[in-house]
Amino acid sequence: MAAPETPKLTVDVVIPAEGGRVVLIRRSNEPFRGQWALPGGFVEVGETVETAAVRETEEETGLAVELARLVGVYSEPERDPRGHNVSVAFLARPLSGQPQAATDASEVAVLDPREVELAFDHRQIVADALGDEPGSREP
Repeated sequence: MAAPETPKLTVDVVIPAEGGRVVLIRRSNEPFRGQWALPGGFVEVGETVETAAVRETEEETGLAVELARLVGVYSEPERDPRGHNVSVAFLARPLSGQPQAATDASEVAVLDPREVELAFDHRQIVADALGDEPGSREP
């Protein structure tokens, strides 16, 4: 008998910049291909969520980061159309590197997240990380 399916574990990273802006990637893969999202991705077997957050951020943005704090755990079963994926979200600060899109990102930019459409539940994650209300300023 096969083991029951369990949720997959992911990470998302909020990197704030001046003026309420954050580092975002434009997704090059489905779901949400072409939309803006936070850097992040799946945790690999044998990896901590912290290590995955730093690795995924560098892979997708070219930035080395230091994690500042845990933002929250996002487990709504419908948050990801690929299936039940649980995300551990972090607030981070950049240490070094120049923004450069790679792996799952077609573009990296520093944008006001309230002025662009964000994939998944990333608007809520940003709001939680920065202390904003998700609908406080409509695009």
